[in-house]
Amino acid sequence: MDLELLMAVLIIISIDIVLGGDNAIVIALASRNLPEHQRNKAIVFGTGLAVVVRILLTILAVYLLTIPFLQLIGGILLLVIALRLLISNEDDTTKIRAGVTLSAAVKTIVFADVVMGLDNVIAVAGAAHGNILLVMIGLIISVPIIVWGSKLILYLLERFPLLVYVGAGILAYTAGKMMTHEQRLSWFYEQYPLLKVTLPFIAVAIILSTGRILTSLKTR
Repeated sequence: MDLELLMAVLIIISIDIVLGGDNAIVIALASRNLPEHQRNKAIVFGTGLAVVVRILLTILAVYLLTIPFLQLIGGILLLVIALRLLISNEDDTTKIRAGVTLSAAVKTIVFADVVMGLDNVIAVAGAAHGNILLVMIGLIISVPIIVWGSKLILYLLERFPLLVYVGAGILAYTAGKMMTHEQRLSWFYEQYPLLKVTLPFIAVAIILSTGRILTSLKTR
C-alpha cells in the first residue's frame, strides 16, 4: 500500500469516527428497552445492516460525484458540514425512540443511521475519489471502533475540544481536495497550479478560523 492510498484510508477512518460518534448513542437508545440477550443481537444486526446500507449509499454518492460540478458542490457542502461540526452543540439523538422488540430496535438503528449519516456519506465519497475499496476498508475498520469505543470517543471529544477542530480540519481538507478534483475546472487549475496545491489548506484555515470566531460569538 503506497503512502497516498494509506493517507486516504486514514482520512476516511478519521471522518467515520468524527462524524459517527452520535451513531453509537443511537444504538444505545434504540435498544435500551430490550432484554440483555436481545440487546446484543439488536446491536449486531442493526449495526451490520446500517453498514451495508451506508456502503450502498456511499457507492451511489461516489458515482454521483462524477456528474459535472458535483465535486465542487460536494466540496462546498462538506465545508458547511465542517463548520456545523464546530459550532453545533445540539444533539438529535434525544428524538430516538427505543424499540420494544428486536425488529423494531434494528429498524430504528438502521433508519437513524441513514438519516444522521448523510454528512458522513458525502465526506467519505469525497475522500475516496471513486475508489469503492477504500470506502469498504474505512467502514470495516472504523465501525467496530465507533460501536465498541463510542463512550471513549465521545468522552475524548468532550474532554478535549481540540479534537473537534482536528476533525473539522480533516473535513475541510477533504472538501478542498474534492474541489481540486472537479474536472470541469481543470483548465482553471492548470492556469493556477499553486492554487490547486494550496486550496485544501486554505479551506482548513478558513473553516477553523470562522468556526473559532462563531463559537466565541455564540458563547458570548
